[in-house]
Amino acid sequence: MNVNKWDSKNISDQTGKTAIITGSNSGIGLETAKVLAGKNATIIMAVRNLDKGQAALDTIKGQYPTSKVIAIKLNLAALSSVKAFVDKFKETHSRLDLLINNAGVMVPPYQKTADGFELQMGTNHLGPFALTGMLMDLIKQTPCSRIVNVSSIAHKGGSIDFDDLHWEKRKYKKWSAYGDSKIANLYFTYALQKRLNNENSNVIVTAAHPGWTATDLQRHSGLFSRLNPLFAQTIPMGALPTLYAATAPDVRGKDFFGPSGFMEIKGYPKKVQSNSRSKSPDLTEKLWKISEKLTNVTF
Repeated sequence: MNVNKWDSKNISDQTGKTAIITGSNSGIGLETAKVLAGKNATIIMAVRNLDKGQAALDTIKGQYPTSKVIAIKLNLAALSSVKAFVDKFKETHSRLDLLINNAGVMVPPYQKTADGFELQMGTNHLGPFALTGMLMDLIKQTPCSRIVNVSSIAHKGGSIDFDDLHWEKRKYKKWSAYGDSKIANLYFTYALQKRLNNENSNVIVTAAHPGWTATDLQRHSGLFSRLNPLFAQTIPMGALPTLYAATAPDVRGKDFFGPSGFMEIKGYPKKVQSNSRSKSPDLTEKLWKISEKLTNVTF
């Protein structure tokens, strides 16, 4: 198969599989949910705003009337909401084939989460870290399950200051903080897969990035919004690396997928490489330990 032209038509039937997709009421998350619902997976849309989630769900149902889709409230910027979501999910589900940690915020003004974390690190890394940890028992007992962490090209600008994770001592640089949260997604991917390998688990942990995709995520960046018509790819194209990571048969643990075009900005999905810093065993372990401590979630 020519991976250069891989798209959603290549995805096999997903009947019997259950997928949680965070941030699936718009953008890449909604597209991912729509495609997998069309392949007969049971979709749990984990959304911060239930009204928007319901509207997105109705869109999917309009296209695939017999699809199994439900929306459950999840605010990754509050650990209490993460726990409530997991409890609710576990009441009705005993398996989890696919967890797609897609939700995120991008370059908002400085804010803190309910638990006192800088908003981007809290929403983009610590929330998904806690969510994954709380769902791990179900993921492990489901055969051939996968976790997909959605990162970004911006991970290349990530350089976490472990002594000032929440930007309380430094002048806040929103782009640097965004890069930090996106390299954190990769540290998490690599550290979790290493742990699963050590216990001979068959769970695959992988990462993807959408390149430059025109989504609502960029609402805090006027520059991106202006340049989108020139450089950005469509949302269905931007969702393909995530969908490949989630469904393709040749995916292995720690694989990273992005667009195949120039500078990974756009194009069909292919396996790409994250930068050397993201593969540092010391930094990977350091973030893992801090994340367990801050979230009070151990794997």
